[in-house]
Amino acid sequence: MTNKSIGENGENIAKTFLEKKGYIILETNKRFSKLCEIDIIALEKDTLVFIEVKTRKTDICGHPFEAITKTKYNNIKKGIFLYLQEHKEYKKYRIDAVSVLLKPELKIEHLKNI
Repeated sequence: MTNKSIGENGENIAKTFLEKKGYIILETNKRFSKLCEIDIIALEKDTLVFIEVKTRKTDICGHPFEAITKTKYNNIKKGIFLYLQEHKEYKKYRIDAVSVLLKPELKIEHLKNI
């Protein structure tokens, strides 16, 4: 598997996980510039949720959440502000992160309001 296919697989796993928790998926892989892409944009009740998904085959090279750097986080925030300018109907929002570890067994973690 390539890194791209691992990431796509993880995003699909995360979408299914979130839908089972009652999230309504609005958009996936929303690109704002070459530096900013938001993996999943969803609704949880009346809150717009921007979700960063990080997937790893194993945790040998570290936990997936460790890949969310300050620069990555700031780029996500830039995208959020652009999205909110286009969608003024949303008053409440937050940023979540989902970690997907594929081996030795599938493990999904969800951090709200990072």
